[in-house]
Amino acid sequence: MSVLDPKAYALLKSVFGYDEFRPGQEEVIAAVLAGGPVLAVMPTGSGKSMCYQLPAVLEEGLTVVVSPLIALMRDQVQQLRHVGVSAGSLNSSNTSHVTDEVWSALKAGSLRLLFLSPERLAMDGLHNALSRAGVKRVAIDEAHCVSEWGHDFRPEYRQIRSAVEAMGNVQVIAFTATADRNTRADIAGRLFDRAPHIVVHSFDRPNLDLRFAPKDQPRKQIDAFLKNHREQSGIIYCSSRDRTEKMATWLQDSGFESVAYHAGMEASQRARNQDRFLQEDGIVVAATIAFGMGINKPDVRFVVHADMPGSVEAYYQEIGRAGRDGLPASTLTLFGVEDMALRRRQIAEKQISEERRRIEHARFGRLAMLCEAASCRRQVLLSYFDEQAPPCGRCDICRGEVALYDGTVDAQKALSAVYRTGQRFGATYLTDVLTGTASESVSRNGHEAIKTFGVGADKTRTEWGGIIRQLFAADALETASEEHGGFKLSAKGEAILLGQESIQLRKDPPKAPKPARSKVGKGQDAPEGLDEDETRIFTALRRKRLELAREEGVAAYVVFADRTLIELARQRPLSLREMAGIYGVGTAKLERYGEAFLDVLLSVE
Repeated sequence: MSVLDPKAYALLKSVFGYDEFRPGQEEVIAAVLAGGPVLAVMPTGSGKSMCYQLPAVLEEGLTVVVSPLIALMRDQVQQLRHVGVSAGSLNSSNTSHVTDEVWSALKAGSLRLLFLSPERLAMDGLHNALSRAGVKRVAIDEAHCVSEWGHDFRPEYRQIRSAVEAMGNVQVIAFTATADRNTRADIAGRLFDRAPHIVVHSFDRPNLDLRFAPKDQPRKQIDAFLKNHREQSGIIYCSSRDRTEKMATWLQDSGFESVAYHAGMEASQRARNQDRFLQEDGIVVAATIAFGMGINKPDVRFVVHADMPGSVEAYYQEIGRAGRDGLPASTLTLFGVEDMALRRRQIAEKQISEERRRIEHARFGRLAMLCEAASCRRQVLLSYFDEQAPPCGRCDICRGEVALYDGTVDAQKALSAVYRTGQRFGATYLTDVLTGTASESVSRNGHEAIKTFGVGADKTRTEWGGIIRQLFAADALETASEEHGGFKLSAKGEAILLGQESIQLRKDPPKAPKPARSKVGKGQDAPEGLDEDETRIFTALRRKRLELAREEGVAAYVVFADRTLIELARQRPLSLREMAGIYGVGTAKLERYGEAFLDVLLSVE
């Protein structure tokens, strides 16, 4: 049975162009319309914004949306206005004319959604103005930012509750894509004056292909991955500002349209690069983690981590920026022992309580386990969020790209090398000892004479490097010195060395993924499943979309999402009436763009 007013389903189609809700949306919207406090935890790409947009349109009241980024506010305002919904934002990038228009709409009672930053919401006098405008509810996006247990804590989010209370009897609803049990409890306590109705939707993103690989000539690994993503939009995350600049330059030299993004860039250049990524097709952005929160671009086809992410939550949030339109998208995460050592050192150096440090080390350990997983990646990832799932059949491990074996003996050899050399050397030195390589430093330290010297001559240096990395990820090894690095045995490592514990290891480090052969010409971005004729139509529709987007100064997906163009190419409607049945084609967009796209469909041979 339907849980919503029939008018809600009619508006979903006539305004937004969708025939049905995505999984989880109906339950959240019903809870919102019931009027009480709501906390919804839904994965990126599941349509969280619909859960506050549709109620605002249905009830014709004012909803204030608290959002952390100006770019996200601007993007959502553009999208809403393009489907005929009155929306605006008050932010520092507005011209005085735009600000005046927003205030006029507020005073007239015609505005349905108003987007604000948490700092703007807390400004003196705004509470009274919003109360006079009849604000009905406040929707808080990226709600995990209020919690120190979340991966992206922002102190300004702590001001939201007092600001909302100053408005009087206003409904509070909050949304996030990443919140484990502790974070959810913290959000509930900090944003609500009473226990909220909590909806936790499945964290699974089945359209994302999950791949991991230990670093082995990272540029070559990334190049091999990107060969199958020409002219597609994507993000490559790097661990430092300098690396983003170098990565963007390398991508440009390799024939990709690429820009860099990091917090150290001049603000106007950073904004231009972000706008180009949002508004154009086929742009690859090389970025630090400063980029991405609130990015609403639905057609990001891949996310690469050139360096190990900071936590499972951060990884989940960052890969979640791919495939928001529900179409297939790819991810690749590269990791190395240096990454792991850096992350652990960063945790050790933080000015936090020992309890918090213990929890962060445990969270990092779960990330290391995901990188070095011996079972389905999706199962390991979802288990972090207390969700069970069968093997996905689509990740690198399920596809048989990673083999496992009882690695206890090999682990004992490596751990013995660590112990007998004094528990202070790094991976390069230890691989010299294990393979019997009499380097100058090994000879100088007299380690040619220890029993472990040459005990691993049957394996390559790369293989031993992988085993050492796996032992570090499994907490069998620890950093010997925060200043000088190197390894020492942990309690678990001692147990393995003494034969009290066994350990499973990956047999061979996975190679860089081989790009699949494309069925279309080189350089074409052909969506999966389209034949040659459909691809030609899709390409023509894409050109028209870009032309219209540039004329209007909006992102291409604000006109129509890729999924809409794919359905147009497949079904080839011959009239506006037929086009009205296509996914994403609501009344306002049909009137605005229908004739232009129909002309393309009728003209392509």
